[in-house]
Amino acid sequence: MDTDNITIDTLRHDFNSPASLNYRKWRHIKDVVTRYLMALGGISVIFAIVLIAFYLLYVVIPMFKSAEIERIAAYSVPGGSNSDTLFYAMEEQREVGLRVTDQGQAIFFSTANGEIREIFDLPIPAGTAITTIANGDFTQRMIGLGLSDGSALLFQHNYKVTFPEDVRLITPEIYYPFGNETIPLNVLGDPIEHLSIQYDGEQATLLAHGTDANIKLLNLTKEESMLSDEIEILRENSLITLDTVSVVSLRADIEQRELYVADETGNIYYYDISNKTNPRLVQKVTAVDAGISITAIEFLAGGISLLVGDASGQIAQWFPVRDAENNYTLQKIRSFNKQKSAITAIAPEYSRKGFVAIDESGEMGIYHTTAHRTVLLEQIDNHALNAISVAPRVNAALVENENKEVQFWHLHNEHPEISWQSIWGKVWYESRDKPEYIWQSSSASSDFEPKFSLTPLAYGTFKAAFYAMMFAIPLAILGAMFTAYFMAPKMRQVVKPTIEIMEALPTVILGFLAGLWLAPFVELHLPGMFIMMLLVPLSILLAAVAWEFVPGNVRNMVAEGWEAALLIPVIIIAVIISVHVSSPIENMFFGGNMPLWLSREMGITYDQRNSMVVGFAMGFAVIPTIFSISEDAIYSVPKHLTTGSLALGATSWQTMVRVVLLTASPGIFSAIMIGLGRAVGETMIVVMATGNTAIMDMSIFEGFRAMSANIAVEMPETEVDSTHYRILFLGALVLFAVTFFLNTIAEIVRQRLRNKYSSL
Repeated sequence: MDTDNITIDTLRHDFNSPASLNYRKWRHIKDVVTRYLMALGGISVIFAIVLIAFYLLYVVIPMFKSAEIERIAAYSVPGGSNSDTLFYAMEEQREVGLRVTDQGQAIFFSTANGEIREIFDLPIPAGTAITTIANGDFTQRMIGLGLSDGSALLFQHNYKVTFPEDVRLITPEIYYPFGNETIPLNVLGDPIEHLSIQYDGEQATLLAHGTDANIKLLNLTKEESMLSDEIEILRENSLITLDTVSVVSLRADIEQRELYVADETGNIYYYDISNKTNPRLVQKVTAVDAGISITAIEFLAGGISLLVGDASGQIAQWFPVRDAENNYTLQKIRSFNKQKSAITAIAPEYSRKGFVAIDESGEMGIYHTTAHRTVLLEQIDNHALNAISVAPRVNAALVENENKEVQFWHLHNEHPEISWQSIWGKVWYESRDKPEYIWQSSSASSDFEPKFSLTPLAYGTFKAAFYAMMFAIPLAILGAMFTAYFMAPKMRQVVKPTIEIMEALPTVILGFLAGLWLAPFVELHLPGMFIMMLLVPLSILLAAVAWEFVPGNVRNMVAEGWEAALLIPVIIIAVIISVHVSSPIENMFFGGNMPLWLSREMGITYDQRNSMVVGFAMGFAVIPTIFSISEDAIYSVPKHLTTGSLALGATSWQTMVRVVLLTASPGIFSAIMIGLGRAVGETMIVVMATGNTAIMDMSIFEGFRAMSANIAVEMPETEVDSTHYRILFLGALVLFAVTFFLNTIAEIVRQRLRNKYSSL
C-alpha cells in the first residue's frame, strides 16, 4: 500500500460534501442571526434613549401651556337687580356662591345656574345703611360691613358638607364671632367711608375712615376665663391722624401688623400697627404716575405683597424690603402693563402668588407675580366688569358686569409659576432684600412662595463635577501612563484589575463613608489635609531623587518596573506625618480650630459636608473609569511607534509625551468625558456628603445641592403632576440634555483626534 497516497487522501477534505454544506449553512445562519441581534441591540439602546427623552418631554411640556377659560353659565344677579352687589365669594367645591348686597342680604346661590339656595338678612339696625364693605383673609371668610351710623358688623360665611344618601350636600351658614350686634367705631356717628378688617380666629383688627383725616383702629381679642367657659372680649383703641382726607382704600395685612392707606392722588401710606395703641407711619410713597389714580388694591396670598391697580390698566406689586440698617421700606417690585382700561377689581388666588384682574373694557387677565408672567388676557365681555371672585382651588371665577349679569367661568391654570425667568433668572421673592437664585420647593408656612430656580442646582452639579475631576484626572491619567508604559507586566496584572474592581464598589457605600467618616475626619484634621496635598507629592519627588543615589547593586535588586512598590511606604509615612502634625499646627496658627478661624478671620463659612469631601469621594468613584479606559488606550499604542522613537534616541519620557500620549489622546479624551458624565450624574455620594444646601458659592468649604441629588431627595414626597413634580422632571431633562451634549462633543473631538493621529 502506498502510504503517501493514504496520507494525502486522509488530509484531503471534500468541501462539497453534505456535511460541509450543512456546516457552512448553519454557520451562515448564525452569522446572520448574530448580525441582526447586534443591530437590534444597538437600535434598542437608541430607541430606549429616545423614549426616555420623549417621556421627560411629555411630563415637562404641560408646565409651559397657557391657561384656558370656559364660560359655563350666565344669569341675572341672584336676588334681583334692585340692589347693588358689594361682595362675591365661593366655597371650595365651587358649587355655592355668596352675594352680599347693599340691602343687607347675604344670598347663597348655585353657581351653575344662579338658583338661590339660602337668603340671610343681616342684623342691620333700622334706619342704618351699608356704606362700605371689607373682607379679611380668605381662609377665615370674615366680612365686615361699614354702616352709616359709624359702626360695623362682622360675620363669617361658612359651609357645612354632608352626604345624605351618598350625595354631597353643601349647607351655607352665617356666623357672628363677635356677636350679632354692631360694633361702634366712630364716636361722632359719621358714616364709615372705608373699612379694613383682619381676623385670625382669636383677635380681629378693624380700621375705619370717615369724612375727616383720622382712622379709627379697634383691636378685639377673645380671652377665655380661667374659672369658666365664658369668653371675654378685650378692646384696644387708637387713632391714626392722616395728612389727607381723600382716602380711597384701607388694607391691613393678615398678621395685623401693617396698614396701607391709599389716597386719590396715588399715594400709599405705610403704617406699622404692631403696637395697637401707638401706630407709626413708616413711609409715604407715590404708587402711580402723575394724573393717574389708584382704582383697585388687594393683598396677594399670604398678606406680604400689595397689588395696586390703576386707571391706566397697570397692576404693580409692592412689598416691604429690609435695608442695610434693618429697616423696612415699601418698594415696587414688578408691574404688569397688559390691560388697556382702568382696573376695577383684583381677586388674588387663595394659596398661590397669582391673581385675576378685570377692567372697564371687559377684559380679564390672569397673572403670576413670582414668574412675572401674564398667563392669559382675554376679552370676556363688551361691558365693564365690576366684581370678581375666584374659587379657593382657583378653578372657577364669578364675574359681574355693569348690566348686573353674572358669568360663571371655569379656569384651567395648573402651572402659572413657571417661566424662563423663574427657572433660570434672578427673582425678587417676597421678604428678600434683592433678586436671587433660590431653590426652595416647600415650607411649613401658608404664605410660602415656591422658589423653583434650577440655576443653583445646575451650579451645584457642575461644582461637584469640577472638584471631582480636579482630584480624579491627574491621578487617573498619570497612573494609567505609568501602569501601561513603565510598570512591570506582572505588577500591571495586579494593579489594573484591582483599580477596575474599585468601580464595582456601590456609590452609596462611598457616600456613607464620606458623610459619616471622611467629613468629620477632614474637619478634625483640616490643616493636615492641606499639608498632605503638599507633602505626598513632595515625598514622592524626594524619594525619586534619593533613589538615584542608592548604590547600583542595591537598585539592581529591584526588578525594572517594580520601583513603584517602594513608594507605598513613602506615601503611607507622608500621610501619617500630615495627620499627626495637623493638631500642633492648628493650635499654633489657627487658635486650635481652623474652621472657626476661617469663619472669624477670613469670612469663609465652613460646612462639615463640603466640596472638598465630595471631591475626594466622587473622585475616588470616577478614578477607575478614567484610569481603565486611558490605560487601555495607552497600552494599545502600536509597539513599532515606541520602539522607533527609542531607537532614534528619545528617552522613555519623551516617547511617552510626544508619541504615546498623542496617539492615545482619542481614548484618553473619551475617558475624561465618560468620567465627567459619571460625575455630573452621580447621586448617592452627593446626597450623603454635601449637606444639600442649594447655594451658589464656589468655595471648597461650602456645600451645594446637585440636580440629581435634588431629584432623589424630593421626588418621593412630591405630588404627581404638580408643578414641583414636573420641575423635577425638567431637571432630569436638563441632565439628560447636558449628558447627551457632552457625549456628542466628546465623540466629535475623539473622531477628529483619531483622524489626526491615525497616520502615526
